[in-house]
Amino acid sequence: MIRYIEGKLLKKEEDRVVILANGVGYEILLPAIVRKTIQPRKAGEDGEVVKFYIHYHQTERQPKPVLIGFNYEPEKEFFEKFITVEDIGPLTAVKALVQPIPKIAKAIEERDSKTLESLKGVGKRTADKIIATLQGKVGKFALMREDQIPVEVEVVDFKRQVEEVLVRDLGHKMGEAQKLVYEAMLRNPNISTPEELFEEVYRGQKGAGQ
Repeated sequence: MIRYIEGKLLKKEEDRVVILANGVGYEILLPAIVRKTIQPRKAGEDGEVVKFYIHYHQTERQPKPVLIGFNYEPEKEFFEKFITVEDIGPLTAVKALVQPIPKIAKAIEERDSKTLESLKGVGKRTADKIIATLQGKVGKFALMREDQIPVEVEVVDFKRQVEEVLVRDLGHKMGEAQKLVYEAMLRNPNISTPEELFEEVYRGQKGAGQ
């Protein structure tokens, strides 16, 4: 299975790119949030080196492998949660992700169906399914920042893990991340998993912004 590709940009099309890696040209579908970060290749210009985290999709109904690319690991992680919603397959999700992931995640957490209905191909019924399936599970992604840096996170304990994800994947300063985690644990000392802690951090951020 392919999880990561790095190579030269050969071609950029409406919803996909072709990447040359180790002598092989890979066709990779890109959601709009990723496509807008890729500059078109000019005639006669050598292709820039690009890299993508890959969601690999192949089923009995879809025997031809489909590669879907993301700039950051958290984008891919959110996508893989998003496609667990009934009626949202990978190809539908690629078209739907036209808004920044933090905005989509915030809409899910706050049960904001109007924002979700602004996604391409998502009507009221599907928006309701998204909220029913994912509300309470994507607060982590609402904390993402534009200048996030994707790196691997070493798991020490769940509090340390959350701090490192906030810094390394979601773009927060270490001091800020430690404060967010500390305050979340004060509010709810019964938290015992990273997912619960991310949700409490998100709730604290939401409350501070009101």
